[in-house]
This record gives sequence, structure tokens and C-alpha cells, in this order.
Amino acid sequence: MNRLLSNVVGSFVEAWQELRIHKTRVMLSLIGVAVAVCAITTVVGLGAVAQQSIVEQNERSGGRSATLSLYASSSDGSIIDPDVMQELWVTSLDRYGIDYASRVLYTTQTVQFTDGAVPVQAIAVDQPYGTMHRVKLTEGEWFSVDDADRLAPAVLVNQVFYDRIGRPDLATHPTTTLLGGTPTTAVITGVYPVSTWETEPAMYMLMDTITAITPAEQLAAGGGAPNYELWVPPEISEDLIVALQRDAEGALGAGSQVSVSRQDYAAYNDDPFASIKLLVAGVAGLVLLLGALGLVNIALVTLKQRIREIGVRRSFGATAGRVFFSVMMESIVATMVAGVVGVIGAVLIVTNPAVQGFIAQGMVTDFPPFPVEAALLGLGCATVVGALAGLLPALVAVRVKVIDAIRY
Repeated sequence: MNRLLSNVVGSFVEAWQELRIHKTRVMLSLIGVAVAVCAITTVVGLGAVAQQSIVEQNERSGGRSATLSLYASSSDGSIIDPDVMQELWVTSLDRYGIDYASRVLYTTQTVQFTDGAVPVQAIAVDQPYGTMHRVKLTEGEWFSVDDADRLAPAVLVNQVFYDRIGRPDLATHPTTTLLGGTPTTAVITGVYPVSTWETEPAMYMLMDTITAITPAEQLAAGGGAPNYELWVPPEISEDLIVALQRDAEGALGAGSQVSVSRQDYAAYNDDPFASIKLLVAGVAGLVLLLGALGLVNIALVTLKQRIREIGVRRSFGATAGRVFFSVMMESIVATMVAGVVGVIGAVLIVTNPAVQGFIAQGMVTDFPPFPVEAALLGLGCATVVGALAGLLPALVAVRVKVIDAIRY
């Protein structure tokens, strides 16, 4: 065992000494490897940023993994008593210790603009909704836990709404008038962006605010049965679906229809990131192949310059195995050093704020750390490339005849 360890360490030391002697050759042959490793590691690292961007876009629409949706109605299509549903909702959250949950109701509110009263879509939610759906604001802040107690309710408006009222400074606490059964002056506390196809004003309001200022018959006329969303750990989501379904059906009775299911992107069996993973793997494989071919070509050319050196070593008693292992280790040690340099370069590129911003296009709020697997992949690829690139030259070196090599 000690002899084997000594031989391995000796081979590494010998390979390092050879690399120091042939500095110029090593530098020229390893530039391509370092660039290839840097490229493949950078591609994988930036792929993680791009994937995070897709994840967050999906979470803004369907909620984080795992988001459950509970919807209940009477068998005749009528709305279940809101007080009964609220009691069931509060009891369920307390029973299963769920911290992130929100009622979601799409309705309309008549808003007084300078050019007249306009019906505006209002999304009624609870405070945790912003975290559950990663709601991003361009100005202001999401609802706080104290906003439900405000005398003048807080509203978050979209960019179209904000532009229509003249883009006032939020620090001045601009207001808007909500008409209806109970005319209300609301304070605009935030602005959220819109997609290119959205041209109508819209706003977020707290669910308790909507129910307080809107008559029950108006909510009922607008189909005002809210959807109930819960953000729970994925590993317990299936059990919770069964439990919530059972509890709701038991509490609401036989004349009700209850639906509980997952609505987040991860609920589907298909990998939503399969295409981007294949793209990253394809580009990384191509870059690595080009780097490996370049290194093999340079290694074979430079080996011809060392034929006499190998012959002298063989004449002094170096075995074929020792020569083979020595040439092989030179390539492996060199590519490992190049791999380290390439990984360092990739880390600097991927963690650069300008590069991250270009890839994310403003869609990422939680940038992932540099993936360790990308660094390990880069080092592993460098080692494998070194072994493959050193294999052919090592076989050629073993086949060299001593007398011919000395005459070379």
C-alpha cells in the first residue's frame, strides 16, 4: 500500500516537474482547455440563472411549489354561505399549521378617473399572496399585516392605472375614489408592472377591504365565490389534499362540491425545464469536444519533440508502464490546473451583476448561488479530457523503440 502511494505521489511530482520544464508548450496546449472548461462551467452556471427566471415566472402565475387550490360551491351552483366558508378556512389553517394562505377573488370596482367613472378589475387577496406568487412591484411596497386595519384602504395599481392618474409621487400618498354602495377613498401604496398585451387598469386590494366596502349581493352577482390557496411543503401536499377534501366535504355537507388540487408548475409530471437542460447540455458538450480535440492535436505534435527524451529515459531503466503513466499524468495534472483556472473565470463571469441582469431580464428576484455542480462538472471534464488527451500520446510513447528514439 505504501509502495503504491509512493508511486502515485512520485508520478504527480514527476509530472509537475515536466510541466515546469516545458512551460511554453504547456501554456499553449492548455489555453484551449482552460477556455473550454470556463465555457462549459459558465454555460451551466448561467443555465441555473435562466432556470430560476423560468421558475419565478411560473410561480407568479401558479404559486410556489407546492400551492394548493381549494374551491367549493353548492351542487345547484349557488355560492356557499361566506361565514361558513370563512370558519372552515380559519379552522383548516389552524389545524394544519399553514402560515402562507390567501383567498383570491376576481371582481370589479368602479373607479372615478378625471375623464369619468370606469369599472376596473380588482383582485382581492390576503397579505401572504404577495410572497406566495412573488408579486413584483416597480414602486412602493406590498400590503403589510397592518393594512387591513387602515381607515383609508390601501390599493396596489398596475402601470396602466398609474399612468392614467398622472404618475403621482407615492410619497405624497395619492388617493383614488372607489364608487359603489359605499364610496371609499383609497390610498395608492404601490405599482406593479403589466405585460405588453395589458391595456386596461387593474388593482390589488385586500380581501377584507373588498368585503367591507362591497355589498354582499354585488359580490354574489359577480360570481363572488373566492378561491382558497395554500402554500405547503411539497412532501406533504398529497396528504393535505386528501385531508382538506375530507374536512371540507364533512363540514359543508352532501349538497356541496369541493375541489382540492395543486396548481403550481411542479404539479405536472413533465419536467418544465427539460428543453433548457437539453440546450445547456448540448452547448456544453460541443464546447468540451472542441477543447478535447485541440488538446489531443497539440499533445501529439509536441510528443514528436520529446521522442529522444523518452528514449533516454527508457535506456536508463524506465519501464513501459512508468513512461505510459508519466505521459498520462502530465496531461491530467496540466488539465486539472487549467480546469481550476477555467472554473475561477466562470465564477467571475456568472456572478457578475451585469451578466446576471442580462440573462434574468429583470425577472429574477432571488439569484441562485453559483452551482457547486457546475464547478465539479468543470473540474471533472478537465480531468477526463486530460486522461483522454494523454492516452494516445502515452500509447505512442510506449511503442517507441529505445535505439530509434536515441537516434532521432
